[in-house]
Amino acid sequence: MNKSILMGRLVRDPEVRVTPSEKTVCTFTLAVNRPFKGAGGKQEADFINIVVWGKIAEVCGNSLAKGHRLLVEGRLQIRSYEAKDGSRRYVTEIIANSVDFIEQKTHDVAPPPEQPASSMDAFGSNVEEEIPF
Repeated sequence: MNKSILMGRLVRDPEVRVTPSEKTVCTFTLAVNRPFKGAGGKQEADFINIVVWGKIAEVCGNSLAKGHRLLVEGRLQIRSYEAKDGSRRYVTEIIANSVDFIEQKTHDVAPPPEQPASSMDAFGSNVEEEIPF
């Protein structure tokens, strides 16, 4: 059985493209923390390439951004190709079957300024009126 489940954060915004055969593919890199700390007590991470196809790829491309935390389920794939210099190169990646959005990265932004008190709600009705029921 070939099954991988990973939780981590996006290293950069995902890249989406359409193949010549009209299939949508989305690629991104997930930083997954190791279960131990490295030298000096610093948290270490592995950077794992993820490939998503089809409708899920479209959703990922439209919804995800750097820093989002994801849960990815898929299979490990190792493929090889011949580089321009003639050497054999190997690529290890996860082909995702599902991607769950766990958390968006929070940005430190100031809260919106206080609005002046008003007796009007968002629909323009007076909120001080008595409700007839």
